[in-house]
Amino acid sequence: MKKLGLIVNPIAGMGGRVGLKGTDGPEIVARARELGAEPVAPARAVEAMRALKRFNLDFELLTYPAEMGEDEAREAGFSPEVMGKIISGQTTAQDTIRAAKEMSKRGVNLILLVGGDGTMRDAIGAVGTATPLLGVPAGVKLHSAAFANTPEAAAEVAARFFREGLPLHEAEVMDIDEEAYREGRLVARLEGYARVPYEPTMVQATKEGSTGLELVDQKAIARWVMELMERERMYALGPGTTTRAVAEELGIYDSTLLGVDLIEDYKLVAKDANEKQILKAIEGKPATIIVSPIGNQGFILGRGNQQLSPAVVRKVGKENVLVIATPQKLSSTPTLKVDTGDAKLDDEFRGYIKVITGYRQSHMVKVV
Repeated sequence: MKKLGLIVNPIAGMGGRVGLKGTDGPEIVARARELGAEPVAPARAVEAMRALKRFNLDFELLTYPAEMGEDEAREAGFSPEVMGKIISGQTTAQDTIRAAKEMSKRGVNLILLVGGDGTMRDAIGAVGTATPLLGVPAGVKLHSAAFANTPEAAAEVAARFFREGLPLHEAEVMDIDEEAYREGRLVARLEGYARVPYEPTMVQATKEGSTGLELVDQKAIARWVMELMERERMYALGPGTTTRAVAEELGIYDSTLLGVDLIEDYKLVAKDANEKQILKAIEGKPATIIVSPIGNQGFILGRGNQQLSPAVVRKVGKENVLVIATPQKLSSTPTLKVDTGDAKLDDEFRGYIKVITGYRQSHMVKVV
């Protein structure tokens, strides 16, 4: 009988909505909790496991105690074999490493890993490419090519791996320096490779940065966006170099590259705002969200901009989400994606959305 491992990093993603860019380290976790952060990964794990349950596969499920997989598996209707020990409420990277090693020794065919880039880094440090891994996206950054697009996609890929024998390939595992990230600097490094089931339509690619060749197009986009801006309307400007070009076109040179800034009447009114600050700022006034897709992945919501939460998007309105992207970026991401954690909201984005690609230029692009 095939064996599936399930490891949940229960603190993954908690720093997103509160603007902390991640949860590496106990001090940051404590700070996230002080800011009112709620766990993200457990619900994402349940979502994935419920989707997997619908495939009616015959396999043995191995997991770790309590919030590291047992609770989520049981909530989804499974009766797993529980391995190891943890201190509930005080899990660490060492628990992930120990769990991955023990599951690898037990000969699991695949480990579903619910977390972010740091969780995947810990897992490959434990098992290398000896045991196949598949990430269920729950972190803030998610630059690695080892994560499915959504929890449901992870379930389908796992099911097809067991049923059809999807081939495996080596996928890049990337991580970034969170301290530098919080200071507005993106310092990414290759941590290694994971062996991942190959399904390119449901497993994301490695994040790709903008190139110098895109600067002219970014400036043209920024000029047109500035002309479209209205007074007495709040603009939430998402992360990225294309959105930063909009701020610079307005004469704002101290915006954050990796957070969400608020602009009103052509002025910066809040830098690196979190979910609560955004909700307060847009209360009772018209607002627009401006985002750019992640290069080579296509996500416009749910990756690196969790401050733009489902609550924020619903308050602003889908019709007031403005997507901007250079033609070069769209050539590598012909379709766009959303993964907000709210399945109903994600479904509302399915179809086509207008993307500004230059001065007075736009294209209709499919959201899948």
